[in-house]
Amino acid sequence: MKLLNLGILAHVDAGKTSLTERLLHTAGVIDEIGSVDAGNTRTDSLDLERRRGITIKSAVVSFELDGVTVNLIDTPGHPDFIAEVERVLNVLDGAVLVVSAVEGVQAQTRVLMRTLRRLRIPTLLFVNKLDRGGADADRVYAEIAEKLTPAVVAMGRAYDQGTPRAGFVAYEPDDEAFATTAAEVLADSDDAFLAAYVDGDGDVLTAGRLRHELAARTARAGVHPVFAGSAITGVGIDALVAGIRDLLPTADGDPDAPASGEVFKVDRGPGGEKIAYVRMFDGSVHLRDRLPVVRPAGTGGAADGVDAPGSKVTGIQVFEQGAAPTRPVVRAGQIGRLTGLAGVRIGDTIGVPRPGRATHHFAPPTLETVVVPVRRSDKGALHLALTQLAEQDPLINLRQDDVRQELYVSLYGEVQKEVVATTLAEEYGIEVEFARTSVICVERPTGKGAAFDLIGTDPNPYFATVGLRVEPARPGSGVSFGLDVELGSMPPAFFTAVEETVKETLRQGLCGWEVIDIAVFMTHSGYYARQSHSHGTFDKSMSSTAGDFRYLTPLVLMAALRQAGTVVYEPAHRFHLECPADTLTAVVPALVRLGGVPDSQQVRGSGAVVEGEIPAARVHELQQQLPGLTRGEGMLDSAFERYQPVRGPAPTRARTDQNPLDRREYLRVVKR
Repeated sequence: MKLLNLGILAHVDAGKTSLTERLLHTAGVIDEIGSVDAGNTRTDSLDLERRRGITIKSAVVSFELDGVTVNLIDTPGHPDFIAEVERVLNVLDGAVLVVSAVEGVQAQTRVLMRTLRRLRIPTLLFVNKLDRGGADADRVYAEIAEKLTPAVVAMGRAYDQGTPRAGFVAYEPDDEAFATTAAEVLADSDDAFLAAYVDGDGDVLTAGRLRHELAARTARAGVHPVFAGSAITGVGIDALVAGIRDLLPTADGDPDAPASGEVFKVDRGPGGEKIAYVRMFDGSVHLRDRLPVVRPAGTGGAADGVDAPGSKVTGIQVFEQGAAPTRPVVRAGQIGRLTGLAGVRIGDTIGVPRPGRATHHFAPPTLETVVVPVRRSDKGALHLALTQLAEQDPLINLRQDDVRQELYVSLYGEVQKEVVATTLAEEYGIEVEFARTSVICVERPTGKGAAFDLIGTDPNPYFATVGLRVEPARPGSGVSFGLDVELGSMPPAFFTAVEETVKETLRQGLCGWEVIDIAVFMTHSGYYARQSHSHGTFDKSMSSTAGDFRYLTPLVLMAALRQAGTVVYEPAHRFHLECPADTLTAVVPALVRLGGVPDSQQVRGSGAVVEGEIPAARVHELQQQLPGLTRGEGMLDSAFERYQPVRGPAPTRARTDQNPLDRREYLRVVKR
């Protein structure tokens, strides 16, 4: 049986969940199509999802499609829940990106497509809502080619758009117009195909050759076929289903290889037990197997690296034909729900890790808020509840300020704040308030810096020599660590301790913000070899341990960073604002006052579109002002675009631990 793990992605309200319902109905999994408005869809199972009419948590449902088992993963469209989309991307064989035929390409659409292309995930596009007033598939096709990717091939034509009679006719493989358009797009990315096309090779435009080339190029994410229709009426669904079956690649895991899977979702069962959603890439996991759970380095927590020598699998459910029945084994290509993995977190690998796997695809959260229990007696319970929520959403990034005794969580937006509050109230019985919300900035080094402490030299109190050099790295590169010393100069465990501590320390830079786009090199190393007494017992007081390197590294690193200097950057959003044309004279000055930079204005009849950048800190304020500026007719979309230097005094962030620079002064006093 062939397997396809398929993601459905879209900007909010493009009709993604409705399309999921229609596909399930077409496959015979459900007898009646649910409605987002009625709150009875198959994949929106949370009460809050049904009340709000939006998807908050990713959901998996399975169905059969002409000999292919499709595990369909419905993801949130609202940008506040982009973390749910991020963790799903690693487990997909292909995707369908839904675009509204009315609203067209929106801010989140661009973010999603940019990421799908970067990860080279085979993707079909579906232009939805042909039956809605204002639908214009031709305009949206042009927007897709202009704003998303020029490597698109229209797979049919729409008619009677904007009416209940709207339809979609798929092109036949031998249609002359389709053949010419498809051949031109295919030729753009294949020199051999281009040469044959230019030379007039008759075989190039045959229906069979075109279909084969289109499927092969789609599977490599080089070309993106575009379908159209309506999830509500069912128009165009048969053509899309044929495209999913014929153009997207199925899973190619090796069932005989060692087990290798990835956890992309964590839930809790009725008894509080963890349930791990795992996509298996290779091998199999059987009931009662003991497998290592490997955490990607640098993702935080005490379990970086291997988490326990073997976690026992106590239960397995495998998604198939609209359900998830209990099974004794989950095999390569399948998605299963595993219980018994007590320490598991999202992003962990079950079994053997895959090489070169990316852990982050989108920008991290840009907002941080203080969570305060309404009842002071709930303070301890709140910390436990937020810790459990962070297991299900690691980008919540729970942190505690021990000085102010405050709990912080990271957020993408105000809607996510409401979800956190509702979840705490309904699932944990804890009423909370949010004391303040601030923007999360980052720091980047401005120059080079170096520092070192030698073993046995005042004021170094540790049995370790550590020297570090820091310098700026290219934007988007994060944190890298390299060696300018011989690899054999110390035991590997000591190098590992330095590298892990470097990444942990850089979460709070000179101004308290995470330091990004920095290269760190170890320039000095040294240790005291293991010393033993005459009877063979280990003497810690005479020997270096990994702890010595973990304690000394922050002191050296922060000294090097202070020499290099840092600049604080704030997140900036790309915005798309629609408003009545006669309100532009009020809207544009308001944008400028909020620090926005409009770089594009278009008037379309009585309406206008303004695009540009605005500091993330001012987006919420703009949303509040917009109804008054536009008579309630303005619509704003925004998504993270880049980090920009903070104008004016650099904001600082309270540290959640003792500043290593202060600790160095303390050690000097102690030594004296």
